[in-house]
Amino acid sequence: MADVLLILNAGSSSLKFSLFAFKSGDPEQFIRGGIDGLPDRARFVALDAAGVEIDRHDWLAPLERDGALDFLLQWIAGEKAGRHRLVAAGHRVVHGGTQFTQPVRLNIANVADLESLAPLAPLHQAHNIAPIRALMRQSSALPQIACFDTAFHRTQPRLAQMFALPRKYTDAGIIRYGFHGLSYEYIASVLPSIDPGAASGRTIVAHLGNGASLCAMQQCRSVATSMSFTPLDGLVMGTRCGSIDPGVLLHLMRTENLQASELEDILYHQSGLLGVSGISSDVRTLLKSADPHAAEAIDLFVYRAVRDLGSLAAALGGLDALVFTAGIGENSAHIRARICAGLQWLGLVIDDSANEAATQRISTIGSRVSAWIIPTNEELIIARHTQAMLD
Repeated sequence: MADVLLILNAGSSSLKFSLFAFKSGDPEQFIRGGIDGLPDRARFVALDAAGVEIDRHDWLAPLERDGALDFLLQWIAGEKAGRHRLVAAGHRVVHGGTQFTQPVRLNIANVADLESLAPLAPLHQAHNIAPIRALMRQSSALPQIACFDTAFHRTQPRLAQMFALPRKYTDAGIIRYGFHGLSYEYIASVLPSIDPGAASGRTIVAHLGNGASLCAMQQCRSVATSMSFTPLDGLVMGTRCGSIDPGVLLHLMRTENLQASELEDILYHQSGLLGVSGISSDVRTLLKSADPHAAEAIDLFVYRAVRDLGSLAAALGGLDALVFTAGIGENSAHIRARICAGLQWLGLVIDDSANEAATQRISTIGSRVSAWIIPTNEELIIARHTQAMLD
């Protein structure tokens, strides 16, 4: 039997997984997939390393999260996964607070500490921890490693992490944490081989997906980011509003008598591209629509991205490279072109044909700021940390 690592990324309605071969050097992914549509329309799909579907399963009855994990573990141990021996599990955990700044091997005490951070990431934290608890019940001896989306940003200067609040709140941990750190860590790990100048200089990475953020890096270390205390801040997102005047929230609470849970639902689930367009949270759908509200939603998405990019360029004292990653960043030539057009004042000149073809470099050779498409790989980062902890 070959030793393998199980990498899990649990969301509100999905359980994504990857299997990596435990080996010297980089662990190697050979199966990926997940169970989505939980609990009512659950569907399992598994793909091999080439992206070819090797198995699928649909449930007619509701499937709860523990049942989904049971199915996945049985599938891994079975013939269709090649009878591999599971030696560790690595998890994406969105929030590490101020305490967890590096990957950590999980135990009952620190899992309880992570659960206490759930109010800081209400859409993610509890779902991230659920499979950890389930695996502890099923196989208490199995090593489990947590990797944090906030950890990469702990290199930021103190001023970049502060709000202008009374100090007692700052001391209590109300600071700008930043997120998507595993994605940014992966980009930082491969950038030196792609653009050594950017890696040693000033780079902004645009992680643009249903959740979207920017990270300013100096020598591949985070110095500023657009998300802050929660994954709600910063850019316009699929269903999240991004940056908003706190006075708007006070106004809504007073005039519409909204409770915190109602306000949370508006900000996290009803806003962003969906709220502005009234149609969809999906950029692809909006770009195909003739509805002027769809166009306005895209316009706002681009405007806010360009404006925040300018802010981060100021924090860096200039810009040497821009990297696009994640679903929109990797796949939407239209969005990339519009964002780059808004950054011509920085010296960025896009190569239209390269952008349409989605080549790795999409800026012209003479462009003072280079622009790149680099697919992210958060699973590999988690696998690397998990294997390193075992070693």
